Amino acid sequence: MKRRLFLTMAAAAAAFSPAALTAEPIPLAEISRYFNAFRTAQADFTQVNPDGSLSTGRLMIQRPGRIRFEYDAPDPTLVLATAGSVNIFDARSNTGPAVYPLNRTPLGLILGNRVDLGRDRMVVRHFEDGPTTNVVAQDPEHPEYGNIRLVFSAGPTELRQWVVTDDSGGETTVILGTLQTGMSLASRLFSLDSELQRRGMVNDR
Repeated sequence: MKRRLFLTMAAAAAAFSPAALTAEPIPLAEISRYFNAFRTAQADFTQVNPDGSLSTGRLMIQRPGRIRFEYDAPDPTLVLATAGSVNIFDARSNTGPAVYPLNRTPLGLILGNRVDLGRDRMVVRHFEDGPTTNVVAQDPEHPEYGNIRLVFSAGPTELRQWVVTDDSGGETTVILGTLQTGMSLASRLFSLDSELQRRGMVNDR
């Protein structure tokens, strides 16, 4: 099941301050600006898995194209997206990670060099839901890859959670703590070779 989690992320409800209530959705141009304003970010997260179980951990983002999910013990899973691939290490990864193309996962839409939610056919839904703005986006060239639902609070704009739905309808929830941005992150955190070396493995790709 762990090998599917990155491809099936979905969102769950979170509590927000009444002060964050919005009368209408945050504009797509503002949300695109929010993403493009940072290159690095990190946050604690809670993940609601498809079977209802919970996982916790910490994620780190280095745009473009890099994200790292470190899961808390006793979960040995590590998800590392770098160089166009998603690498999933779990308890069975003694011979190397499971590998998937990043561009076949909806999360790749927010890891690009420049996020443009106004792109033709990229956003399929944009709506207010109580105190939050929800944006459902997909690859306009490959809607069969699934979609990502991004959930934001306003004043200021902040990403709170996301939902990724895969091509079979599977979902998983990722709820973020405070997303800090603009920090320096060590390059080794996003290096597949460094991770393989740390685990005593060889990169045979």
